[in-house]
Amino acid sequence: MELSLISLVLSILAVIVAIYTLFRNTRQTPPLPGGKFESTSLRLQAYERLVLLTERIALPNLISRLNQPGLSAIEMKIILTENIKHEFEYNSTQQLYVSPVSWDSVRNLKEQNIMVIHQVAGGLPATASATELNKKIIEVVMAQPQGALHEMVLQALNFEAKKLMK
Repeated sequence: MELSLISLVLSILAVIVAIYTLFRNTRQTPPLPGGKFESTSLRLQAYERLVLLTERIALPNLISRLNQPGLSAIEMKIILTENIKHEFEYNSTQQLYVSPVSWDSVRNLKEQNIMVIHQVAGGLPATASATELNKKIIEVVMAQPQGALHEMVLQALNFEAKKLMK
């Protein structure tokens, strides 16, 4: 379990560095050559979609939305991870319109959430229920020292979207 804690801390640190870089870099992206195409509205829509994606793959939200009584922990693990992957793939084209730091933050959130699910599920007995898995996942999320990662990603996305609106 110590190795999983170390990998979780490293993932959180990677996202924090990405978010710090985003806040530090206040330059707006240059307009397209010729200025013929106004992309601000498309970019704002992309940030809106990524905010929605972040909310949908936040572990507490996933658990409350997908919780089904009577499932095993293994079945719940599969449902949670497949849902995260599906949501992410559905929104992958948004990376065209947002900064690389923003996209990396969302991608890191996806990867960390999947890692947390697998690590928590791996630490449970084979006969564990979905309720036990969900409870342990929520405990891990609440124990994160800098706050929930999805909240930091949301703050970064909001910050960058607001820069576009100035």
